[in-house]
Amino acid sequence: MAEAYIVAAARTAGGKRGGALKDWHPADLGAKVLDSLVERSGIDPAAVEDVIAGCVGQVGEQSFHIGRNMVMASGLPDSVPAVSIDRQCGSSQQSLHFAAQAVMSGTQDVVIACGVESMTRVPMGLPVILPMQAGIGIGPWPQSIKDRYGVSEFSQFTGAEMIARNYSMSREELDAFALESHRRGAAATERGDFRDEVVPLTVVDADGTERKHQFDEGVRFDASLEGLASLKTLKPDGVVTAGNASQICDGASGVMVVSERALRDHGLTPLARVDHLTVTAGDPVIMLMEPIPATRRALERSGRRIEDIDLYEVNEAFAPVPLAWLRELGGDPDRLNVNGGAIALGHPLGASGTKLMTTLLHALKKRGKRFGLQTMCEGGGIANVTIVEALN
Repeated sequence: MAEAYIVAAARTAGGKRGGALKDWHPADLGAKVLDSLVERSGIDPAAVEDVIAGCVGQVGEQSFHIGRNMVMASGLPDSVPAVSIDRQCGSSQQSLHFAAQAVMSGTQDVVIACGVESMTRVPMGLPVILPMQAGIGIGPWPQSIKDRYGVSEFSQFTGAEMIARNYSMSREELDAFALESHRRGAAATERGDFRDEVVPLTVVDADGTERKHQFDEGVRFDASLEGLASLKTLKPDGVVTAGNASQICDGASGVMVVSERALRDHGLTPLARVDHLTVTAGDPVIMLMEPIPATRRALERSGRRIEDIDLYEVNEAFAPVPLAWLRELGGDPDRLNVNGGAIALGHPLGASGTKLMTTLLHALKKRGKRFGLQTMCEGGGIANVTIVEALN
């Protein structure tokens, strides 16, 4: 089978809800990443054959085909098509899978996989809330689904609490994990580890001062266990809080995936080779556990062991998710989310897949490591796993 290579990877620095990126239209956010990928690769923009854009809240400013609107707002020519996809939190990771599959099948040679989410301008859950407020329909789950699974709704918050309970995770353990995420994010920021992957954006502060936004706003450099312990749990008898869960975030990210022929014809330098792609689905009620069986399948089918993987990015949607993943897979905590995760850096839903991949690729390069694995839990009990081989 033909190989797929990643030749460029970039992301915006995360913006807090109502923060630095609040005035950026999501199409413009995504367009800046598209332009950066073209610039970083050095390829002719007209050579891009498709743009696959992940986005969860496809309503309001992210409606009417956000992928195509990103292309129209960018420097890419009108001849570049696009498609918008939704696999919940794994949307742009699935974009990467679709791009790699297109290249590996031989049907395309240059594809951009990307994602965007402005959680300030398109609040989480808005596609469900708007029609309900207008008195239209009963929501995304018909009674047949509710009856089948014995629930009135499907909640990731409930799933996170279920995992914590099943693994006897204490509030203190979750908060300690959250604190480490902030510490790693702060250390990576201070070292300048994100500098090469971030696309600086011009923002205007409240006093009218223009500046470059190039640091993730969510990182708490003064985070402490005492501060985390002071936060209320999301459920009265639970252990999950806003402090040990991912932060609401605005941002965009993307990678350029190409064939071996494109490497040769366009004189491109690969960052990594796509080694393996997996997607699985399981229990939609607890839903957040699926990265575990998905990773097991990916390792089995790739012929690799967890010991062969130098670094892994497991999305920190909620602290119980990566903690359970570590326990079940026998992973090394020192290889997990080495620059912090979504608890510190933010989780811009549809952008998080290629955001994590961008950070993983740059971390592998900086450390001179070879294999990286990325996975994340997704709504409905789905999980993607991507294994890459860095070509430093």
